[in-house]
Amino acid sequence: MSPASTLRMAVLALLWGSGFLWIKLALDHGLSPAQITIVRCALGTATLLVLARAAGQRLPRSRAAWGHLVVAALFCNAIPFALFAVGEQNLDSGIAGVLNATTPLWSLLIGVLLGTDRGLRPLRLAGLLLGFAGTVLIFAPWQRSGLLSWSALALLGAAASYAVAFAYMARKLTDKRAPMAMSAAQLMVATGWTTLSLPVAGPVEADLTALLAVTALGVLGTGVTFYLNYRLIADEGPTSAATVGYLLPVVSVALGALVLGEQVGIRVLTGMAIVLTGVAMTRPRAARGGAGAAARATTAARGGAGSATSATRATAAAPGRAGSAGSAVQATTAAPGRA
Repeated sequence: MSPASTLRMAVLALLWGSGFLWIKLALDHGLSPAQITIVRCALGTATLLVLARAAGQRLPRSRAAWGHLVVAALFCNAIPFALFAVGEQNLDSGIAGVLNATTPLWSLLIGVLLGTDRGLRPLRLAGLLLGFAGTVLIFAPWQRSGLLSWSALALLGAAASYAVAFAYMARKLTDKRAPMAMSAAQLMVATGWTTLSLPVAGPVEADLTALLAVTALGVLGTGVTFYLNYRLIADEGPTSAATVGYLLPVVSVALGALVLGEQVGIRVLTGMAIVLTGVAMTRPRAARGGAGAAARATTAARGGAGSATSATRATAAAPGRAGSAGSAVQATTAAPGRA
């Protein structure tokens, strides 16, 4: 890997992993979950429209494409973006980053239930069970100090929503042309979805910190990250780009501890390691070998972030990014990610 690609990967992991930090800061300084989600989608759209125009890419023109984007935007952007903000009202940003990494587990489970993933060998099944066992360990429902709550379920719901979106996008959004324009279109539709929450968004009581945090989330964590991921895949291949997904929980936990003073117990760290081990085990044999599965159409995340053309997603390779735009060239097993 070239020095430029290594730097791009490091910046990508930092920006995607910091998405959960920006959400927490925006919440703590006066913005509601609905307000964060609306502004994030709008700024991400504007950023990707500029990048698409610079690349000479045009928005889709067919009604069929826009119809599919309506569904993809709902499950890959509007719902998970909102649920991450709701969940972080009562849980740490680091926990949100760790639970976002469960997206590939949900993707595999959905694939098995729908009969679209028939390669469930014993190793992958063990990885699925191990990953969910790690999630249970993080929650520790047997302890009074455990993390099981409606907020935790919201975070898991966000990860599951990414998985639903990736399953849909893999079948319906397979056009590899103009990925940045398709992603911009998807976020544009997501902005429309999120504006439906305006009546319950509440008054704006944000300070400068909240405004800066949501701007970073929308422009850097949702728009620029897609471009960086796109370039990384073009230069090094989707398998290398998918590796970023394994760094997101580590980045989110580290930033939460360093910037916000979040306490990270040994149980959460152990659960995170178990989840990531389980995710690695669920990767198809071709992906573990480093080649073919990376071009399959679930990441991202990670937000993956958690984005629109499924053909170039490394879908069985990375734990997801909540911070991503959720569209095209994500490593989506899942984006942002995608936070």
